[in-house]
Amino acid sequence: MFKHIMVPIDLSHLDGLTHARKVAGELAKLYGANVTYVGVGADTPGALGKNPEEFGKKLGDFASSEAGSTGAESGSHPVICNDPTTELDDALLQAIEDVGADLVVMQSHVPGLVDYIWPSNGGKVASHAKCSVLVVRG
Repeated sequence: MFKHIMVPIDLSHLDGLTHARKVAGELAKLYGANVTYVGVGADTPGALGKNPEEFGKKLGDFASSEAGSTGAESGSHPVICNDPTTELDDALLQAIEDVGADLVVMQSHVPGLVDYIWPSNGGKVASHAKCSVLVVRG
């Protein structure tokens, strides 16, 4: 049914993404799908890397580690933006096209007051993606 699953990953908040990672791994095993972990980073030095190449290496190392634990063929796709906070949704939508995903598995959070004013990342991706999107609650 699904051949290529994309999982948005924030390397600085992996503990909060456990459920989405598990669901993606189980679906990949069930359907024999590939998994691509997409991370969106800044083009300036930060906690996740001094430069885009270092960020990409950390994301690649994470994807390799996940492949070992899930058994699914996994890869990574780093996306570099000027401002990941404001460009995240558009970067993820472009990444879906770039990697050829037919399913996105992303983790949501418990909605707060701000979510009634601004849409969540998962909500925007789900409403604009050209593929299926599974938003799982953590």
